[in-house]
Amino acid sequence: MFRLSAFRDPLQNWLRDNPRAIFPDPFYQCVLRWLDEDLPDLSVSRERNRLQWGIPVPSDPTQTIYVWVDALVNYLSVVGYPESHGAWWPAVHHVVGKDILKFHALYWPALLLAAGLEPPERILVHSHWTVRGQKMSKSLGNVVDPSVCVGQYGVDGFRYFLLRQGVPERDCDYYDEKVVKLVNSELADALGGLMNRSTAPSINPSNTYPRFSEACFPKVLGSEEARGTGRACVEDYKLVAAVASLPAQVDSYFEGFQIYKALECIAQCVRQTNGFFQRHKPWKLDRRDAAEQLWLDTILHVTLECLRVYGTLLQPVVPHTADKLLSRLAVGPGERDLSGLTFLARYDGKPCPFEGRQLGPDTGILFHRLGKLETMKKRKQEAQVPDKQLL
Repeated sequence: MFRLSAFRDPLQNWLRDNPRAIFPDPFYQCVLRWLDEDLPDLSVSRERNRLQWGIPVPSDPTQTIYVWVDALVNYLSVVGYPESHGAWWPAVHHVVGKDILKFHALYWPALLLAAGLEPPERILVHSHWTVRGQKMSKSLGNVVDPSVCVGQYGVDGFRYFLLRQGVPERDCDYYDEKVVKLVNSELADALGGLMNRSTAPSINPSNTYPRFSEACFPKVLGSEEARGTGRACVEDYKLVAAVASLPAQVDSYFEGFQIYKALECIAQCVRQTNGFFQRHKPWKLDRRDAAEQLWLDTILHVTLECLRVYGTLLQPVVPHTADKLLSRLAVGPGERDLSGLTFLARYDGKPCPFEGRQLGPDTGILFHRLGKLETMKKRKQEAQVPDKQLL
């Protein structure tokens, strides 16, 4: 037996001294409630006749190590305990499902404390996916096969949906129509459409990163001062402010493992940028007029700068799509780091390294719209047929 009951106070002290040790907060509060209840000692072995494949208990062949103790200790042994684990421990993050919270937030920290080791830095807990409001179950036949989904929506499309809709603190619901609607709306239409329109030969015949005109878009201290001689309006200044603050916002949400919030911020800015492009209708401007050409170039410069920021920030989520977007904007491999990301340098009176640069090759549509559900369901059924039935 492991004297788990002796570690109630140390566990409570650990959690109260580290209120973000378990995240999100509802799960932190759940563990605190468990510690207020009875905390019985834990049996670290099981009878061998009940668990044939377990690790035998030394000196007692009738017993095997309790599988959870075996599994949890692997977190240490895999990083070289006891000789070289210090490079990883305790600055580690555990990512666990809510159904195994007790093992990771009570048993495991108590075992570590008993061994004189520090608990994990953070335990990140995620909820589950339901299907049309029901728990996934083999008996119900509603288990979602990720490999089939990748075939339907692409790796980037499926990743984007899961990270965009996956909220750690509560269960999220999955169904095909939701994936199609979200991915088409935000990746194919909003982001892809914006890139295609702003780089089209009819709008940008020189296929370059156009220049920015401070006269057309003069810097102001606040959006309420967006008047004066320039052609930019109040909404345009709001867009610039939103995109300028976006990298720090996204970085903070990524660090906090709230990826869905980061993607919501990006999607909102993409919508604002589409509004900016639509509002000023660059396709109606007369290139023969020098003033009109300056404003057209400025509209395109701002739009491409926004797209460059979105492409950089989306790299961890949709790497293939982001690479395609950044390559089209001629953003080199060494210019894609979040740490060095700047936005609209010319607005602040600084040189822009992309201005005047030839754009990358046009490789077509950024993200193809997902097809009709009937077609995808047929593909899904075909994908589920065993190989021998296809021969």
